Amino acid sequence: MPKKLPSPCIDVCKFRREGHCIGCSMTKAQKKMFKTLKKPAHREAFVTMLVHQQNDLGRYRHWTPAYLKKCAKKGVTPPIPT
Repeated sequence: MPKKLPSPCIDVCKFRREGHCIGCSMTKAQKKMFKTLKKPAHREAFVTMLVHQQNDLGRYRHWTPAYLKKCAKKGVTPPIPT
């Protein structure tokens, strides 16, 4: 059984950018939604969407290394370009 892709949350959780977290760019609704995603393809699509959202919002370069480290710790290959 493949390992589950971890949440894009990097444990900053401060919603100061128009409702978006300054750590991962997710809104509170998006954080709740990610928890409901069970299929690996849906989780991968969510993370891909989030990377695009971060690019649109700007100032999230710190997220990629933090998320890659989180995925490596769990032994999962993330769906983001390294």
